[in-house]
Amino acid sequence: MKTFIKHTIKSTLFLGACMAGFLSCSDDDDSSNNQEEIIVQEDLRLDLTAFTKADAGVMMQAFYWDVEPIGGWYDEVSSKIEDWSASGVNRIWLPAPGKGASGQFSMGYDPMDYFDVGEFSQRGAENKETRFGSRQELENLIQKSHDNGIEVIADIVLGHNSGGGLQSNPFRGGTEVYSLFNEENGNASGKFNRTNEHFHPNDIHSNDEQALFFAETDLCHDQQYVQDWLWGRDDSVAEFYKNTLGFDGWRFDYVKSFAPKWVKAWNDKVGGFSVGENFDGNQQVLKDWVDASGSPAFDFACFYRLEESLDRNKDLTALGEEGNMLRKIYPDKAVTFTANHDTEKDENVNNSISYSNKLLAYSYMLTHDGYPTIFYLDYENESFKDAIKNLILINRTIATGDIEIIEANKDEYIMKRNGNGDNPGLILYMNISNNTKQYEIQTNWSNKTLVDYANNSKLTPVTNAEGNTTIYAPAGSFSIWSIGKEQ
Repeated sequence: MKTFIKHTIKSTLFLGACMAGFLSCSDDDDSSNNQEEIIVQEDLRLDLTAFTKADAGVMMQAFYWDVEPIGGWYDEVSSKIEDWSASGVNRIWLPAPGKGASGQFSMGYDPMDYFDVGEFSQRGAENKETRFGSRQELENLIQKSHDNGIEVIADIVLGHNSGGGLQSNPFRGGTEVYSLFNEENGNASGKFNRTNEHFHPNDIHSNDEQALFFAETDLCHDQQYVQDWLWGRDDSVAEFYKNTLGFDGWRFDYVKSFAPKWVKAWNDKVGGFSVGENFDGNQQVLKDWVDASGSPAFDFACFYRLEESLDRNKDLTALGEEGNMLRKIYPDKAVTFTANHDTEKDENVNNSISYSNKLLAYSYMLTHDGYPTIFYLDYENESFKDAIKNLILINRTIATGDIEIIEANKDEYIMKRNGNGDNPGLILYMNISNNTKQYEIQTNWSNKTLVDYANNSKLTPVTNAEGNTTIYAPAGSFSIWSIGKEQ
């Protein structure tokens, strides 16, 4: 059934200028002086799965800080796998699997025994599991993921260790530090035992070229023994995670604490997908690290431009600037995100995107290039879930082709994906003002009825022979336009 809505252009002068060919006109929508009718129809959307891209996929960060239930997280994630796979997730990123110094309270970022993934009693603890579960539960999760077409990414902490026994370090003037890792001291597996010579300072140097992080137990990768056990040996950490446990790739934690050449060495030896956490909003810093490591990186520059634009400055202009994100420089090396375990636990409001702007941020990320990462707490939030699933569908189908930025001002950001072949592409219209906005635009589609695939506007504008029409975006929201069914 068709229904009709009266829609107005604010002034005849505005309408006349736009129709005369000045297709950069934007204005607030005002329905009080309607001069034209636009059809509203519910059933015009195409089946987007017909446009599924060969390289489609998004990564799910499958944890948040201090996950619950303790000891049951792998099983909790396992229960989500079918739904995630159906939504288009092709990788999940799990927390560091090795036993941490804080036992079942550890989120994995205080690595003690890389080879204990939930099967050894450590330091008097009777419960062998990590915070996330047992080794068997981890292997079950990896197998279920593979059965559903999902790769599994391990978080790798190469920079520092925690939880060893006290040992005098001659390079620290005899000061005792927690650098002794053996069967009696934080390394029940008996593999990759460590002493003070494997940390900084040592007989090679006082520190590497990167900033020290947990200086007393900062691993020295220039020590051949450290390289061998981490990735060089046939029974190394990397080989154990990949060939025994079944992990498919790596997320390298805090890469500022060691040289990028060590990421390259790891990847050259064992392969697999990888991404580095270079926690820096400067796109040049990210580019330099990608160049040196050969690995993709999380696009913190994109994340901070979104946070600044949506929250801090409330101005979308920066989204249109050239080269201010990694994805604008190296789209194939940029792993984009709108939240992660660190940003969501940090009370600094300038280090996270506000709840009210989350979907706006996802609309940007999932319509642009780069490899998107979805945050568990956002996807599993019932207020966001349907919208994010729909945006993932858009990402894996019509979010394709060259990117053309049409407008970027304080209130509006409009971007066109030009599609390719039979794929029509899309137009994203973000609006952070308090009023509905409209924009006269030249599209790539002649004599077509358009539909908002974000489901935020019921209007169905029609393009003329030159592809010109008016598109709309609700207040504080977004629309994603593409062609609808033929009438």
